[in-house]
Amino acid sequence: MDRIHDMGGMHGFGKVEPETNEPVFHAAWEGRCLALNRAVGAIGAWTIDEGRAGIEVLPPDVYLTSSYYGKWALRLEHMVVERGLADADEIAAGHALRPGKPLKGKLTVADVPRTLTRGSFGRPAQSPARFAVGDRVRTKNIHPRTHTRLPRYARGHVGVIEAIRGCHVFPDSVAIGAGENPQWLYTVLFEGRELWGETTDPMLKVSIEAFEPYLEQA
Repeated sequence: MDRIHDMGGMHGFGKVEPETNEPVFHAAWEGRCLALNRAVGAIGAWTIDEGRAGIEVLPPDVYLTSSYYGKWALRLEHMVVERGLADADEIAAGHALRPGKPLKGKLTVADVPRTLTRGSFGRPAQSPARFAVGDRVRTKNIHPRTHTRLPRYARGHVGVIEAIRGCHVFPDSVAIGAGENPQWLYTVLFEGRELWGETTDPMLKVSIEAFEPYLEQA
């Protein structure tokens, strides 16, 4: 979707300034926020792509003024209510006001390492890969109203297939509850000037991971 989170190639937001000796968490609540988000994902309350989409729908002013874990906390509150795991008045109160909804699974202390690892998203191919290494392709100029992994700055541009990464769960489908719909995934290499014009450093090259439905023969 074309929302404020898709900031690649945009100007006017200032340079990235890494924090010297940045701690893992700036406050205790950030660690709890990470744990809660990982826990609901581990029990199957929602997928990683549904979770990404949950951050993308934050209003621009909220997105730009929230910290990294602030966005995670807002996403958690919204999706917990959306999935019926709690009600808005319980979020406001800070505790349960009625019996909870049964969940798909239960976590124990022994499950903690599993919540911090990411599963495999590779799937058996349903058909041969359409493109080969070295093929010139053009990314489609799409503007879906829902989640996509094709960055806005790379849409409608010509690149070269650099590598084939196998067949994987298609984020655009699973994020809206439409099933895994596995698709071939490629690394596509672009010249910087193709993306940002003739004034771009001629040595600049950009590689992105792009699913087959994003691409067409150039």
